[in-house]
Amino acid sequence: MEHRHLGRSGLLVSEISYGNWITHGSQVEEEAALACVQAALELGVTTFDTADVYAGTKAEAVLGRALAGERREGLEICTKVFWATGPGPNDRGLSRKHISEAINGSLRRLQTDYVDLYQAHRFDHTTPLEETMAAFADVVHAGKALYIGVSEWRAEEIRQAKALADQLRVPLVSNQPQYNMIWRVIEADVVPTCEDLGLGQIVWSPIAQGVLTGKYLPGAEPPANSRATDPSGANFIARLLDDEVLRRVQNLAPIAADCGLSMAALAVAWVLQNDNVASAIVGATRPEQERDNVTASGVKLEADVLKRIDEALGDIVVTDPALTQSPRSPR
Repeated sequence: MEHRHLGRSGLLVSEISYGNWITHGSQVEEEAALACVQAALELGVTTFDTADVYAGTKAEAVLGRALAGERREGLEICTKVFWATGPGPNDRGLSRKHISEAINGSLRRLQTDYVDLYQAHRFDHTTPLEETMAAFADVVHAGKALYIGVSEWRAEEIRQAKALADQLRVPLVSNQPQYNMIWRVIEADVVPTCEDLGLGQIVWSPIAQGVLTGKYLPGAEPPANSRATDPSGANFIARLLDDEVLRRVQNLAPIAADCGLSMAALAVAWVLQNDNVASAIVGATRPEQERDNVTASGVKLEADVLKRIDEALGDIVVTDPALTQSPRSPR
């Protein structure tokens, strides 16, 4: 496993991060979740990503139990705040009240005194950015988080937040966007802005919810027990289950074979070719999936391979930067 600096910070993260969105506390039983985390640790993964909203806070609790007893200094634990985690009007968003209460809940569930990276899960249009950044600064100054980041923020929002973070003397070091061979909307605006400001990307969905593994075939029903058949994940993958998209994805199979990689590992390796990407978040329902994903670490894809990938996917690639959007209400 290779590690990269997160932006221009001194923090090193593993090129492959283990994420537990949808899986822990939802899609797989806890015993299987614990086995996947153990496999990740054995393979050299040190960075673990979660969020308070995942599985209604259960995912954080499962991860906390899975990492209990591990050497805390050898881990980078990341979580997020924004979406509703309770019925009250202040159980959501990026107000000072919610951030202050949410971090305490996350630390309790994760069984740790601090997280390495605390991230704003979306931009909050209903709270002044000055209030949000001051609340994050208080979290850092209290020693409850070492660094702060954002997720799915637009370039101009990131620039505004970084200016405030610098004034408050807190390290805003990362963005967590969706990014894969098909979904490339961060390349035009977000990546150049982050390069300029010194932020790195920790990307989610590098295998496009499993579509880039090639297991979803045009004209066929989704495999049993796949993301497409799970109630908590089906809506995210639905737009990709288009026959033309699936047909184009099958064109990647010979490219992966020529590289000596699975289609999944090729997809993960592809996002890591972007120098602004520090880590790719992958989830797993079985330890062998984690073992396969980790083979992408350290892989160098030559220019001719990248060109073949672009030609194989053609016009299904999405690049419009305007598609990076935050909801107007954190519900």
